[in-house]
Amino acid sequence: MKKRLSINFNAFLERHFPERRVFLRSDADTRFIRLRPSTQIIAYIGAASIVTWSIVATSILLMDSIGSGNFRDQAKRDQSAYERRLNELSSERDARAAEALAAQERFNAALSQISIMQSELLSSETRRRELETGIDVIQTTLRKTMKDREAARDQVARLSDGGAGVAANSASDDAALNFLAAALESTAQERDKVVADAQDALLQAEEMKFDIQVMADKNDQIFRQLEEAMTVSVKPLDKMFRAAGMNTDRILNEVRKGYSGQGGPLMPLSFSTRGSAETAETKRANDILKDMDRLNLYRIAAQKAPFANPVKSAFRFTSGFGYRWGRMHKGTDFAAPHGTPVYSTADGVVIHAGWLSGYGKLVKIQHQFGIETRYAHLSKFRVKVGQRVSRGQRIGDMGNTGRSTGTHLHYEVRVGGKAVNPMIYIKAANDVF
Repeated sequence: MKKRLSINFNAFLERHFPERRVFLRSDADTRFIRLRPSTQIIAYIGAASIVTWSIVATSILLMDSIGSGNFRDQAKRDQSAYERRLNELSSERDARAAEALAAQERFNAALSQISIMQSELLSSETRRRELETGIDVIQTTLRKTMKDREAARDQVARLSDGGAGVAANSASDDAALNFLAAALESTAQERDKVVADAQDALLQAEEMKFDIQVMADKNDQIFRQLEEAMTVSVKPLDKMFRAAGMNTDRILNEVRKGYSGQGGPLMPLSFSTRGSAETAETKRANDILKDMDRLNLYRIAAQKAPFANPVKSAFRFTSGFGYRWGRMHKGTDFAAPHGTPVYSTADGVVIHAGWLSGYGKLVKIQHQFGIETRYAHLSKFRVKVGQRVSRGQRIGDMGNTGRSTGTHLHYEVRVGGKAVNPMIYIKAANDVF
């Protein structure tokens, strides 16, 4: 059976691939190469495989080229939309900051006016009390004078029947009575004037009380505007840090240690030096100042955490964080043309700028909060070890050094030495900025 199949197979080969001979002639000799059917079919299969591979490879290259063009166009559109949104948010943030600053200035002016009005009210209250005391004294003096006058009149009546001496005494008593009457009239005029001044002081106190109420309403409106501005500014930053898995209290405490100076307009307010409990307005003002301090600390912390994108030009993601080909890929790959600028994603210090095995040319930057970023496969360094860099500063050029299949940037974020997904920080910032 096997022999018959072999004979049929050989007959098939002889029919489609007959034996051929290739003659090689020289001046002295003639030789030939015998091409058997099996040799011909092997050569045919090899040639067909090469042609098929060429067609498939060419198709893949064309599809990749077309896909890369579409990705680049999409990346440009996304970048344009992102930059437009970033500019809108930046303008809105600046407007909110300007509103907050203007509100703070109005608040400070209102506090100054309240302080002046409180001083005037206290002075008015003091004058009113002094006038009341003066009125009481004058009334007491007046009553005493009237009693003395009545006593003098009674004495004059008893002595009206006396002699010449009595007449002389009567004349003297009349002079004394005239003096007392003039003094009494003057005292009455002063009393009327004091009463009028007291009434004027009470009217002024009522007017000042109304002005203080109007000022309190204005202050309440200013407080509401400031509270809304702080809410709009602080909550997105707080959400960004929480979305990145960062402990906000620990982050703010660490930033506060580095910026521990005190004094100035953000110090807590105190309107009383007698140790009394703070008023509702004082509490609201202090809460706003605390939110402003928290906002400033958040802005400082945002510069020191890797929330920015390491590539600002057009690019495409070629590989994400996670397992790849059975191994852990500890970063995110950004593909772009050779020499594309690479930027630091946060403030920090360069701790490595050199070759490192599979990373090729590598830059390591140490940031605050135990965070380290790595930028691998670079073609050129723009920084050196020990140099302090800021977020957005150019640190190198994209390349293809080390273990790499093409020009791209391998970007890593490590927290406490452990690699984490860089897109956590980038996406958290995209939701805010």
